[in-house]
Amino acid sequence: KQWYQRRVAITAGVKTWFNQAGKKKSRRAKRLVKAQAIAPRPVAGLLRPVVHCQTIRYNARVRAGRGFTLDELKAAGVNRKQALSIGIAVDHRRKNRSQESLQANVLRLKEYKSRLILFPRKAAKPKKGDSTQAEIDVATQLTGPVLPIVQQYADTTARVITDEEKKASAFQTMRMYKANVRLVGIREKRAKEAAEDDGLGSKKKAAKAKKAKK
Repeated sequence: KQWYQRRVAITAGVKTWFNQAGKKKSRRAKRLVKAQAIAPRPVAGLLRPVVHCQTIRYNARVRAGRGFTLDELKAAGVNRKQALSIGIAVDHRRKNRSQESLQANVLRLKEYKSRLILFPRKAAKPKKGDSTQAEIDVATQLTGPVLPIVQQYADTTARVITDEEKKASAFQTMRMYKANVRLVGIREKRAKEAAEDDGLGSKKKAAKAKKAKK
């Protein structure tokens, strides 16, 4: 074909993908080999926390994060050094900015611990915290995601806009809020001066009155 010769010559033609079916088969074979290598651990890997997406446009959505914070592990009763060995991802750099995110991930960790089947390192000498032989016998490898994350949508219904909402101005509200933040120091200073002068005016006016008498 002419277009194929042009691609070979100047590498600017149509890119072919005739081995699509073969690549699909090889990827599947690699997934099966990996699943057998890490068995009986979950195929999806480590447990990840629930975090909010970045920017104002996407922050209403949640996704899987890099790892759980140290505060989340401590609240859930998980040892930070043992977490990775039982399939829990840890991120010491992430911080909890709200109590809601902390509680959500703590509940996620507790649910994971309740479902966890921990195999002993030595079958003849199980340690404290290891699962029983009956639980180990019925254990199967998890092929799907570990505790899949579900998007939470608020149920909103249409309603009539009230007269107060029509009169309210978002611009004026934001403007007043910014002004209050900007003038908080000046207002505190004036209030402190008024309290010190006991309502007789500012110190500057008192000083001017003394100079005028002299």
